Amino acid sequence: MEQQQASAAEYWEVTYLDGDCGRIRTESFEDAASAERFACRQVRDQDGWAVIDVVRPTAARAAA
Repeated sequence: MEQQQASAAEYWEVTYLDGDCGRIRTESFEDAASAERFACRQVRDQDGWAVIDVVRPTAARAAA
C-alpha cells in the first residue's frame, strides 16, 4: 500500500484529559508518530483518554 505524504500545512492535534488538573487540553504536533507517542502517555489509568485528529486547513476564499 502506498503511504500518503503529509502536506506542509497538515498537522495533528491530540485532545486529552489532563489527569493532574481534570481539564481537557489540546496539543499540536507536526507528525503522526509524535502525536501517537504523546497520546499513549496521556492514557495512564482507566479514566484517561486521548483523541488524535489530523488537521488539514482549507484554502482561504478570496473576498468578493
